[in-house]
Amino acid sequence: MRQQGDAEEYAEILGRAQAGQCGTGRGDTGSGDRRAPVRRAIRSLSGPDLWKRGPVLAASALMLGLLMLLHAEITDRGGLGSLVETFLPWFGLFIPVLLAGALWRRSAVAVVALLLPVVAWLSLFGGLLIDKSQPGGDLIVVSHNVNAENPDPAGTAHDLAASGAHLLALEEMTPQATVAYGKELAKAYPYHTVRGTVGLWSKLPLSDSRSVNVLRGDAGPPAETRRAEELPVDPPRALRTTVATDQGPLVVYVAHLGSVRLMPRHGFWTESRDAGAVALAKAVAAERNERVVVLGDMNGTTDDRVFDGLTSQLRSAHEVAGNGFGFSWPASFPMARIDQILVRGVEPKSSWVLPATGSDHLPVAAAIRW
Repeated sequence: MRQQGDAEEYAEILGRAQAGQCGTGRGDTGSGDRRAPVRRAIRSLSGPDLWKRGPVLAASALMLGLLMLLHAEITDRGGLGSLVETFLPWFGLFIPVLLAGALWRRSAVAVVALLLPVVAWLSLFGGLLIDKSQPGGDLIVVSHNVNAENPDPAGTAHDLAASGAHLLALEEMTPQATVAYGKELAKAYPYHTVRGTVGLWSKLPLSDSRSVNVLRGDAGPPAETRRAEELPVDPPRALRTTVATDQGPLVVYVAHLGSVRLMPRHGFWTESRDAGAVALAKAVAAERNERVVVLGDMNGTTDDRVFDGLTSQLRSAHEVAGNGFGFSWPASFPMARIDQILVRGVEPKSSWVLPATGSDHLPVAAAIRW
């Protein structure tokens, strides 16, 4: 009896299989085969194994999120913290890579863990994805590191003048190039002041111009080399001046802080830059004028902790009124915004990056309103 029952059951299964293969001639052919991949996919995305796959991917996602959330807590020994914060937006590129890995491994826990870095990145940089610029503005300011090795200073000056800026700050000028910039800009900018390697050209009168000591390059390994080789001390790299406007005086700082370097023995060396940032923050803090604009190559992003002294007093024009990340360096493939326009007592209306010149930096511009 049992053998007869088994035979009947087998015959029934065989009959259903044949019916599925032959169909009725009305389009049923292969319906079972078409559903098979769907059923396999559902089975692969269900069950307890789904939450056990990809522990390394999940741990990597959590570490990425914590790194972005707690970047200020990373040690700055060897400049590690500063290096991470300089390129912090680019850590978001790891998110799609980890997501692809999580989907390939069919790991639910890794997908869930990725929520942390996504939220962290959006909280830090999501605002930069929105165009916050508005029309109008009483004054257009431009800042540009023109590069000491710029092969065409006159052409660079011509391009900058075409921007229509009322104030034009230049950094990293050589004595020879300064003459070329002065000649090319004289007609459009009747007022200017130069201190060392930095200068400001203006369509409005200037007064009370003076150098600002940002410690230049007189600290750390470069200073040791300079002293050992008896090289001259760097010329001033920052200035302060007062611009006369119809709405009252506007204090403007132009600065080129010390370089940062990757050194085998010292890591990401930032000592000169850091000292300059502290000195500049102290100068701004002592400023009695309500309206202040700081222009220049800071050799660092506003995410870098060393600029907390400045960003606690000033707002980044690009963060307030920009569109996108506004990367300015290097000009060939911009990866970081190290050229800054910081303001106090005025309202940024728009911020943008100008086309490339003969420099390795891109010029940055902003329109401000009283």
